[in-house]
Amino acid sequence: MAYIGIQPAEKFTSFATQEFSTSATTSYTLDHAVANENEIALFVNNVRQQPGSGKAYTATGTALTLSAATASTDTMYCVFLGRALQTVTPATNSITGDMLGTNFVYNESGASTDFRIESDSNTHQFFVDGSADKVGINSSAPLAPLHVASATSDADGSLGSQSPQMILQGGTGNQNNRFEFGMDSSGGTAIGFLQSRNTSSGVQDISLNPVGGNTMVGKSSTSDNLQQMVH
Repeated sequence: MAYIGIQPAEKFTSFATQEFSTSATTSYTLDHAVANENEIALFVNNVRQQPGSGKAYTATGTALTLSAATASTDTMYCVFLGRALQTVTPATNSITGDMLGTNFVYNESGASTDFRIESDSNTHQFFVDGSADKVGINSSAPLAPLHVASATSDADGSLGSQSPQMILQGGTGNQNNRFEFGMDSSGGTAIGFLQSRNTSSGVQDISLNPVGGNTMVGKSSTSDNLQQMVH
């Protein structure tokens, strides 16, 4: 079984508990049978009671007997000290960042295991297809090493706008510079587009093969290359 962070040596353990619906009585029934009262910790109004004959309560089997009757306004619960429950799921907020360490590996054994992150409205906001060795963003069935999809089939209306499916953005001091990719079928025909843009000043130039090499448009062979682009 795969773990995030250091693999725990044992399973996570908690104790079975029971909450009671109180009334004016001294007799209650336990969910689990016990040998004696020392196998449970009883709390009335969040105060732990002393077990034993002549004290706050006794217990045997599933019978719990109090030395004084409770009121309907009391709260009462018990912890079964001799009944530990094991689970592979840690308690909420029990794992901290320090426990994970500075580095962690998911699926280090190399099993065919998927990894998925959900967002508020997307079940596959980030998805690793373990058997296909592909990563999908907004895709549950990535078709390439990196498959980026919009929330709908295409980013309709995005051609010429600022709503592409994928953006490469400049770093510190250049966050307004963006290189955009997308698909738009709002006009009836799907069109793939690339756009260089500055979100403050408008469109910018694109350079293809700036250090050399053939540029082909509508061709699959360098025998027919585009040597000069006219605009």
